[in-house]
Amino acid sequence: MTKEIKKIIIYTDGGSRGNPGPAGVGVVIADAKGGVIKEYSKDIGERTNNEAEYEAVILALQKVKHLFGKEKAKKMEIEMRMDSQLVARQLGGKYKIQEEKLFPLFIKIWNLRIELGKISFTEIPREKNKEADRLANEAMNKKETKKMF
Repeated sequence: MTKEIKKIIIYTDGGSRGNPGPAGVGVVIADAKGGVIKEYSKDIGERTNNEAEYEAVILALQKVKHLFGKEKAKKMEIEMRMDSQLVARQLGGKYKIQEEKLFPLFIKIWNLRIELGKISFTEIPREKNKEADRLANEAMNKKETKKMF
């Protein structure tokens, strides 16, 4: 019998080369002790940096539902860690959203949250988010390589 995972830590990062420009996201899903469960990297087309940060959170929450299933995911505690102070504070209810383009992304996250357990949003220093950053850059690099050929 596999051990029930009660808490996961998710590191997210989104970035864009230019603002807006070619963008990518990176997600690292880990157990409570920091053991990596799964990593994701995705090219998301043309976005601003803030849009890419939101898209990373959306991808992460979708992947949690897919990986663990609705029933298990609803019982889990999820700690989202990101180096975007703006996004962490907007999702945590400390900052208002003023950029109109972010409203639909916020709503998408809000709707995903309903189907999941307790979720917290924590801002962390960039140096503690290196793996998610690496994955976001990988996605942006793939996009640039495609343009060259």
